[in-house]
Amino acid sequence: MKFTDGYWMHRPGITALNPQDVSDVVAEGSKLSVYAPTQPINARGDALNCPQLTITFDSPLPDVISVTIEHFQGALDLGPHFEVAETNPEVNIAIGETETVYTSGALSARIKTDGAWGVDFMAGGHVLTSSVPRSIGLISDAAGKNFVHEQLTLGVGTNVYGLGERFGAFVKNGQSVDIWNEDGGTSSDLAYKNVPFYLTNSGYGIFVNHPEQVSFEVGSEVVSRTQFSVEGQKLQYFVIHGDTPKDILARYTELTGRPSRIPAWSYGLWLSTSFTTNYNEETVMGFIDGMEQRGLPLSVFHFDCHWMRAFHWSDFIWDPATFPDPEGMLARLHDRGLKVCVWINPYIAQRSYLFKEGMELGYLVKKEDGSLWQWDMWQAGMTLVDFTNPEATRWYQDKLRTLLGQGVDSFKTDFGERIPTNVRWHDGSSPERMHNYYAQLYNQVVFDLLTKELGAGEAVLFARSATAGGQKLPVHWGGDCESTFAAMSESLRGGLSLASSGFGFWSHDIGGFEGTPDPDIFKRWIAFGLLSSHSRLHGSNSYRVPWLVDDESSEVLKHFTELKMRLMPYLLASAEEAYASGTPMMRPMFLEFPQDPGCAGLDRQYMLGPDLLVAPVMDASGTVQFYLPEGTWTHLETGEQISGPGWHTKTFSVFQAATYVRQGAVIPLGTVCDRPEYDWSREVEFVAFAPTEGQQSIVRIPQQGGGSAVFDVTVTNLSSSGSHVATVERVDNAGIK
Repeated sequence: MKFTDGYWMHRPGITALNPQDVSDVVAEGSKLSVYAPTQPINARGDALNCPQLTITFDSPLPDVISVTIEHFQGALDLGPHFEVAETNPEVNIAIGETETVYTSGALSARIKTDGAWGVDFMAGGHVLTSSVPRSIGLISDAAGKNFVHEQLTLGVGTNVYGLGERFGAFVKNGQSVDIWNEDGGTSSDLAYKNVPFYLTNSGYGIFVNHPEQVSFEVGSEVVSRTQFSVEGQKLQYFVIHGDTPKDILARYTELTGRPSRIPAWSYGLWLSTSFTTNYNEETVMGFIDGMEQRGLPLSVFHFDCHWMRAFHWSDFIWDPATFPDPEGMLARLHDRGLKVCVWINPYIAQRSYLFKEGMELGYLVKKEDGSLWQWDMWQAGMTLVDFTNPEATRWYQDKLRTLLGQGVDSFKTDFGERIPTNVRWHDGSSPERMHNYYAQLYNQVVFDLLTKELGAGEAVLFARSATAGGQKLPVHWGGDCESTFAAMSESLRGGLSLASSGFGFWSHDIGGFEGTPDPDIFKRWIAFGLLSSHSRLHGSNSYRVPWLVDDESSEVLKHFTELKMRLMPYLLASAEEAYASGTPMMRPMFLEFPQDPGCAGLDRQYMLGPDLLVAPVMDASGTVQFYLPEGTWTHLETGEQISGPGWHTKTFSVFQAATYVRQGAVIPLGTVCDRPEYDWSREVEFVAFAPTEGQQSIVRIPQQGGGSAVFDVTVTNLSSSGSHVATVERVDNAGIK
């Protein structure tokens, strides 16, 4: 939200109070409270009729400083709140005559206590960002609403990334972004996954600890600052320091949660019925037979909305006209080696038997007058489950538990964005704060059930909506995109922004969702989809089985699915980084190469894990322009070598992709190419790319039962081609470390 009219003036009806002085500084335990009047205090009388702001500094983790700005402290705290870790780190508070320094780990806040307001956030003797005079503002508008804002300086060359899954320009400088979950597709400034966290390339990130709407003006109100604001009398944010962007993400995900471990089968190919297409068991089995006849590896079959009867969503009852024997059908799918996912959402249509049941039990969301909140969008007369009621949560989970008993293995948790604010919640939560947070509750309810029923590490979602903390509940997909090359690029921008927001896993609809992709788009999207962390064929009103596109599409799908299956040892080792440190599998280039300015704004390519660069082809000609950082890069499949740093333009057949491996990398490749679950450490070969003679590398390959097999890889008899199948020596006799 913008409050100013140029640099000097405020917009009509806006008044602003800013800290003008520091009247007192009080340290109590790990907290430092700074009392800042909004006018200079030169005499006793100046303290009369003078508003005062309280700015409190604290630290939940080393290298993280919390800043809380408050005016009136008497407001009710209705919740909900993001889950934030606290380890009570040791802090140092040094109170001086003209400044006070608050330090946690390597991060310090240097607070001016004499003269104009100012706080410098510092590390290693360098200022990362600052709160300067007029940065903090208590705003009142003509309607009587109050807001609190902070403005932190943007250094020269500082780029801002993240803020959730955003489909516009990847670098957020110059943009205005409202953190407010909406169902808006991938072609607008709305987003399904809004996260009030931004990452910079200058040693810090900022997390605004508010589930309600947070407005960010990234160099767009004051060009040299990032402003963030919330309605009310209080604003809390965390400054998170790290020497590299990866370090910052590690701290942020330590603060808000690391991705949960997910099953190996989820990395295989998912095939969907699509959305509004006609299908029954015969259709489903026909698709599966067609995949098998063409030798196309398939891991998961997904039933979209119409597995239930129209106007009954969600009642979790199979449509008897199309699926008369669901238990038998699911057993037959399991006999084919497939896992099963079904579509759900948290909305209850009026014709669903759950509507009457939930209404009588008091489990559905109500308006202030006690009547149910309802509308006709999406489903006639629908309402939604009140997950702030523990009994409603158990009731909803019991309905899903029946599906698990029938043979369902996973849920696509669709929607969760259209959450009203003219309602009251069972636990008294603030409707404005629940709008975004509802997505977290909804996905947590389903993920917890899967974990309880299937075991730790076996739960996986296909979720659309999220907010901060949603990374703990993988996997998320990019939402409703068109079947165009432009939509492919906007989807990738969304995925890279989400990765910059702490999410370790991400997928998208291969071929696009809206419309029917032409063969060129479909085949290029296949490569992009199979070179993502998770891969799903899904559409809206047309099927996505490849033989309905053209004959060649099946062969392209076979090639890239088998390639992904061979990459499983490498991909799972990359996933371990997400679990351990929050580093995403699909990485923006700046995240892996923060010192290379050529990578700062790249949004049409990414690193898949630490060593594999992928630049999806987004042109019917097969031509793609991509950037390579310094070193010799080897094409994953052809062995062609080209050098960086620099830009390259090349043309690839539909059976190729711009997949280049970093110099010196040792990639473990599985020898099984028809499924993701196999003994990755035994059925494996090691390929060293552009290595040096005698190069030694330690390669860790996760095991299905936990732990990792550890290999000492030594390159010998180096071939002139640059890539070489390396000699392997086992580090440990037991095979597990």
